[in-house]
Amino acid sequence: MTTIRDVAKRASVSITSVSYALNNTGTISEATRRRVLQAAEELNYHPNAFARHLKTHKTLTIGVFISRFGGSFYDEILEGIHDSALKTEFELIVCPESRTKRRILTHRQVDGAIVFDSTVKSDTLVSLASKGFPIVALDRYLEVDYLFPLLIDNRQGAKEAFHHLYDQGARRISYVAGASDSFDNMERTQTFLDEAAKQNLTVRSYDGNFTEASGYDVARRIIGSHDLPDAVFCANDQMAIGFIKAMKETGLSAPDDIAIVGFDDILIARYMQPTLSTIGASRFLWGSLAATGLIGFLEKGDFPQPSRIPVALIERESSVMNRRIATPAS
Repeated sequence: MTTIRDVAKRASVSITSVSYALNNTGTISEATRRRVLQAAEELNYHPNAFARHLKTHKTLTIGVFISRFGGSFYDEILEGIHDSALKTEFELIVCPESRTKRRILTHRQVDGAIVFDSTVKSDTLVSLASKGFPIVALDRYLEVDYLFPLLIDNRQGAKEAFHHLYDQGARRISYVAGASDSFDNMERTQTFLDEAAKQNLTVRSYDGNFTEASGYDVARRIIGSHDLPDAVFCANDQMAIGFIKAMKETGLSAPDDIAIVGFDDILIARYMQPTLSTIGASRFLWGSLAATGLIGFLEKGDFPQPSRIPVALIERESSVMNRRIATPAS
């Protein structure tokens, strides 16, 4: 097994110089650094990560904790995280819901964490976040040192959804909320209802849980009441898809009978019949900024000023109402 001594001997330098060259530290000449790196490559030498961890207390690894694998929503975030990490020395450990996740997080087996997992309790994050273990949260806002929120602009998205429907003449508007423990859902719900209140409208709100099945069930209840709204805003695309499915089964269509808007712009939204109007954001950018910010803090002790990931209304077939409702005269 090749050792650091072998590299030092091949490069005709001291062990200290080898360490400086491999870790990009110390005061050695560029010529010496290149000679050491060439010797290490020739001998196929790789520093022992465990030994490095014992010495520096750093793993050069960040943990990504997500609710589940699969689906374009998480895939695009992970691609952004991975793209930024590839430009650095840091490796990634991606942990879905599992006991391994709990052990890696609570035992601090990584240098820092990106968390998008509602099953990780806020109390746990508050107790773990420290200068030596920074955390970026993508799914909640907590005012805690070394816990950095990086959130989507839910408020702007909910405003755009409301005014898209209202400006077309919709006055009987319903809303399908997501999971009650979701920070994103809380912001979307409150903002949408506030915007309606500013126009003296009362919105009927129904509880969902971000699943297609819950959107389907809410739609069946509304359709069964024989009191159809002009339009419905669903707090995510999955519920909007379930809602449209229930409409089709009962002979109704969007937007002719009820206009529908979702949130997230998942991949299937653009291929549905009808195509789904939604609020979209770059999830690749979201993941990229999370990784860049966390790694930047680990390397330099500096995290960018928290900002919101921008969103925009993506208008498609499911919400075009101008054939059905004339805008009331002002």
